[in-house]
Amino acid sequence: MLVQVVKSKIHRVKVTGADLNYIGSITIDEDLMDAAGIIEGERVQIVNNNNGNRLETYAIPGPRKSGEITLNGAASRLVAVGDVLILIVYAFMELEQAKTFKPQLVFPNEKDNTLT
Repeated sequence: MLVQVVKSKIHRVKVTGADLNYIGSITIDEDLMDAAGIIEGERVQIVNNNNGNRLETYAIPGPRKSGEITLNGAASRLVAVGDVLILIVYAFMELEQAKTFKPQLVFPNEKDNTLT
């Protein structure tokens, strides 16, 4: 049996941009993606702590050390610059593996979304 569990989480990052005219996705500082084990194109659940919105899109890398968190396309209407988000990625795995699996949890600097 396969179960779905949290694979990784970036906890409490601030939205730095919202671009309605982009095709879609969330742009994430590539350093944050690496720290959380998120790959380009991977499905990401976004939880907005400011307004309660939850949505899903896919990740694209942003410039390293930039702290960039930009919602693109229609998702940009569900956030405001400065909103605090939790980004969650899930994975399917066998039940026995899931029992011992430890997700990659990232807690960036809340001022600028960096890992320092």
